[in-house]
Amino acid sequence: MKIVTRQQWFEVRNLQDGVSLIHEPYIRPFYRCNMWHIQGRERDVLIDSGSGLVSLREELPRLTEKPLLAVASHCHFDHIAGHHEFPERLVHPAEADILAAPNGANTLATAFVGDDMFEAHPDCPLCYAEYRVKPAPATRLIEDGDVLDMGNRVLQVLHTPGHSPGGICLWETKTQTLFSGDILYDGPLIEDAYHSDLDDYARSLARLRELPVRTVHGGHFPSFSGERMRVLIQQWFAAHAHLHA
Repeated sequence: MKIVTRQQWFEVRNLQDGVSLIHEPYIRPFYRCNMWHIQGRERDVLIDSGSGLVSLREELPRLTEKPLLAVASHCHFDHIAGHHEFPERLVHPAEADILAAPNGANTLATAFVGDDMFEAHPDCPLCYAEYRVKPAPATRLIEDGDVLDMGNRVLQVLHTPGHSPGGICLWETKTQTLFSGDILYDGPLIEDAYHSDLDDYARSLARLRELPVRTVHGGHFPSFSGERMRVLIQQWFAAHAHLHA
């Protein structure tokens, strides 16, 4: 297995509207979490924190130039393993127990962490064979309808269970941007995890379909348009014809 330095581990792409994509390019696409850094006047928001194999705060110190809200779109290992590095940690109550006491089973790490996940390993003491997600108890619980006020912009919390019970999206009305976590992205969706629920999934996707979305930034794979979002949702319902929403 190829070894890369910690300085090479993250890649940052600056997009429009003060949004940056952070990801781990040496993790294969299916497993690779999109971390979204959203800049505000008074505070920034980080949606998800990746695998935790390499320190986000050490390698990307600009993340914490301003107060930062580290939001968990949900609590699977590939989305929360860096959360312990940040002092303000937000999660939906339905998964607060996982964030506070993560283990290989409740974060899905046991099921997924292995050689298939990597193109290369980071050159650091933490070997994935000894991989574990560190506890990061929430400092704030966020419910459907709550808002994250960043000073000059506002993100609304949408509770979108289905992939997992505490899954959330963040919606910015002003830019018509949806940060969708793992409830919807342009790739193979996971709907059979131990706490997935197809009826919840259907209700969540039906709700998202009604939003005037221009851009979707998902938990995995490339971003896409609102038009593409509606196609993906239509395809999902066609494949799950027994469900109604």
